[in-house]
Amino acid sequence: MQQLEDAVLAAADHLVDAFSSHDRERYFAAFAPEATFIFHNLDRVLKNRAEYEAEWQLWESRDGFRVKGCRSSGRNVQIAGTTAIFTHSVETELAFNGEPVQAKERETIVFERQADGAWLAIHEHLSQMPQA
Repeated sequence: MQQLEDAVLAAADHLVDAFSSHDRERYFAAFAPEATFIFHNLDRVLKNRAEYEAEWQLWESRDGFRVKGCRSSGRNVQIAGTTAIFTHSVETELAFNGEPVQAKERETIVFERQADGAWLAIHEHLSQMPQA
């Protein structure tokens, strides 16, 4: 079981690292094409990776969106067969039209083990961190 958890954590690290460096290609490659996304700042569910990629592109062109850094903490993995649920807290440094923004959020990413043994994200849910 530890080996599976370590593999999921490695997949999550890869995804977070790609996001943290604003590496769109590597970031979106960590998600299955049919992955779904729920973000607290959107009024709808993004029903696949292509919808999220289009939204990201809009944020870049309209809002000057850039990811400057991201730190993951409080990480947990639950394995259920070929599915893994990864939860963590994230502190993200962003920029919108050059203005810095800090975000503190909680995130759930559901991974599915592929036939080759790799773990690919199939769902992401991002929520605001409650105020203490």
